Amino acid sequence: MTSSRSLLAPVTSSRALLAPAAFLVLLVVAVAAPGLLTGVDPLAADPMSALAPPGGAHWFGSDHLGRDVLARVVHGARHSLSIGVTATALAVAAGVLLGLAAGLSPKWLDEALARSFDVLSTLPELLLALLVIAVTGPGTGNVIVAIAVAQVPNYARVIRAQTFVVRHAGYVEQAVTFGRSRAAITAGHVLPNVLGPIPVLATIGLGQAVIAASGLSFLGMGPQPPAAEWGAMLSEARNYLRVAWWEALFPGVAITLTVVSLTVVGRRLQRRFEGRTP
Repeated sequence: MTSSRSLLAPVTSSRALLAPAAFLVLLVVAVAAPGLLTGVDPLAADPMSALAPPGGAHWFGSDHLGRDVLARVVHGARHSLSIGVTATALAVAAGVLLGLAAGLSPKWLDEALARSFDVLSTLPELLLALLVIAVTGPGTGNVIVAIAVAQVPNYARVIRAQTFVVRHAGYVEQAVTFGRSRAAITAGHVLPNVLGPIPVLATIGLGQAVIAASGLSFLGMGPQPPAAEWGAMLSEARNYLRVAWWEALFPGVAITLTVVSLTVVGRRLQRRFEGRTP
């Protein structure tokens, strides 16, 4: 089984990953200590400075209410990434449980769960999230749940396949021979050995979750104004594109760079895990 240290080795050793890794570190700083990047209040409005272009006073310009766009982009990282991280964590937890249940269940139950995963996987994640929100209603918490539900099949299918391999391994059959309980075998032998692909999938899935969170917020279903969230910022800026392009450009660039950085790192980890990269 590939160790976490060997998985992370290519991230720190490849020059091609320096830029995306550095941007992800910058995002962590923006989430944990946004004051280190900007001391401006993202909610402070100044009508006299409304729609000011990028310059010395406002490096990313100001929006239609005179709020500093740089400050809102920096503070918006916390909203966007917290939604993505929480949704991904919930999806991983649920996917692992369902995948294990399918892989260790009798054939009829496994087939029922597997067909459910297949059906849900045919639906675009954003569409499935919208269907969930149509039932639960808008709101940050419901957006997190909706994104998590949409991503669960991706993890469940992988864990189910891994479980089929591990359950027939020699060490598992030996544990059965020694009379260990089903719960002990699952917790001590099966679960630790099916989680290998999860860090790779979660890294890529986090980028997809950020896109979904921004898309749902753009539609008005996530954090509500005046909250500084990237998707909500794009939604507010769409009426001012002709006179203040910067109001939409910078949150859009933040979303794009975040997703690209996570995808590049995730794909590199995937190649490393599959043994296709030294």
